[in-house]
Amino acid sequence: MEVRRRRFRRYEGEVNLKRIIAAAGLTCLALVAQAPAPALASGKIFPYDAHEETLDNGLKVILIPMASDGLVALWSVVRTGSRDEYEPGRTGFAHFFEHMMFRGTESFPADRYNEIVTEMGADANAFTSNDLTAYHMGIAAVDLDRALEIEADRFQNLSYAEEAFRTEAGAVFGEYRKNRTRPFTQIIEAVYGTAFTNHTYGHSTIGYEADIKGMPDLYDYSKSFFSRYYRPENTVLLITGDIEIEPTMALIRTYYGNWQRGYVAPQIPVEPEQTEARSVSVDYEGKSLPIVWVAYKTPAFDPKDRVVVAASLLADLAFGSTSDIYKKLVLDEQTVEFIDAGVDRTRDPFVFEVYSRVKDPDKVDAVLGEIDGVIAHYSKNPPDAKRLHDLKSRLKYGFLMGLDTPDRVASRLARYIAVSGGIDAIEELYRTFKAITPEDLQTAAQRYLVTEKRTIGVLRGKR
Repeated sequence: MEVRRRRFRRYEGEVNLKRIIAAAGLTCLALVAQAPAPALASGKIFPYDAHEETLDNGLKVILIPMASDGLVALWSVVRTGSRDEYEPGRTGFAHFFEHMMFRGTESFPADRYNEIVTEMGADANAFTSNDLTAYHMGIAAVDLDRALEIEADRFQNLSYAEEAFRTEAGAVFGEYRKNRTRPFTQIIEAVYGTAFTNHTYGHSTIGYEADIKGMPDLYDYSKSFFSRYYRPENTVLLITGDIEIEPTMALIRTYYGNWQRGYVAPQIPVEPEQTEARSVSVDYEGKSLPIVWVAYKTPAFDPKDRVVVAASLLADLAFGSTSDIYKKLVLDEQTVEFIDAGVDRTRDPFVFEVYSRVKDPDKVDAVLGEIDGVIAHYSKNPPDAKRLHDLKSRLKYGFLMGLDTPDRVASRLARYIAVSGGIDAIEELYRTFKAITPEDLQTAAQRYLVTEKRTIGVLRGKR
């Protein structure tokens, strides 16, 4: 039985494209369970105690014991994603290793690894994004020793022959061609490629077509990529669930203690300040309603910066399901299938995005005009204080409601870990949420949502 691997998702678990893709019928995220009571008693947003420890080789370990009926989530968060692919002609390798890490080692070849995972009744999976590659496994607590053994082995001793490398590279190219048939893939690639002229956020997680096509000839380079980035000081081991701190740390020291340092930081090019508006048109070869995508440059994630954080709240208030434009265009006039917005949490400056799929191709310009009108309104007027208060409450309890199982806890933490290196950013972020005023949202609109920082993309399909 082959271990399942989750394929390319540019955004996972963030309040951003997850909602738009859900609205388009491509995926869905449901929040269930009741908010854990400890958060209300302690005054902290995160309801569980966390043990953090760094081994001598630089591997950071975060352990979060929680009642879970004998279940454990084991996550290995590598702080490398498509952002780190700065060398010309070498995009796509972060995603490629999401595949190759299941190819096995001399001690545990792929068949044996899969067999062990099946014997444990575990769920082993992985995903790649712009700022991280995460490998996760859901197991019974009694199998933690075995799971750590095989995970530590593949991170330190991954082994694959050139023939296997070429085979997997071919599979990645097939995946790319499949993704290219989707209109959302094409508009996202076009907008990011236009908005970013230097920075590696300009290419998608799966990489450029020419680079992927040429990947089978880069066997030696693949070894170099793994050697530079898959190192203990660039990885965070996150374990949540029915665990005890000291016995778990003893296992981690046994299996990971000899992992050698060697991380080489990528030379990420700095994106110059955008000083004029940009636009891009995509002619989709298949049938599709028009998609509009408007992106404004914003700073990197900083949980302590009130204006930066306010931009994410503004996205929800201005374009979310409670907004006036949503009511007008989606519910009343039914001009669009959906409209939404978001600000991703990234290590480097990224974008504030507004996106919609228009039902009538002749109304694309009108929808863009409506978006401009909303932005102009919030640049001149702060939002209603009660709406902002209600949004803060929804975000707080929505976050808590997603912390009911070990895997859901780990998945909620993974991106914070990748972007900031730990989980302290969560407390900082929610403290900032609490302090934000309506005027902060207006400042965010005035500072970031300006024409010279804007890129507009429009995809049109065949009628």
